[in-house]
Amino acid sequence: MITFKISNEDWKVLKLKLQRKYNSLTDEDLRYSEGEEHELLNRLSKRLRRSTDYILFTLSKELTDLTSNRL
Repeated sequence: MITFKISNEDWKVLKLKLQRKYNSLTDEDLRYSEGEEHELLNRLSKRLRRSTDYILFTLSKELTDLTSNRL
């Protein structure tokens, strides 16, 4: 699996984008601290019923342009 890192600053923006895209996600689903990337991936993949590769792709795509309103 590809290794990726999310800073706490980036997570604040990314979390808002994910909440807009997947309005069924709760604050507990989106709980994150630096260094817990794999736990976040596993939690989101279970909750969204998607593969971890899909979740990783989605997060990576959103991280490339955090200033965009695009979901």
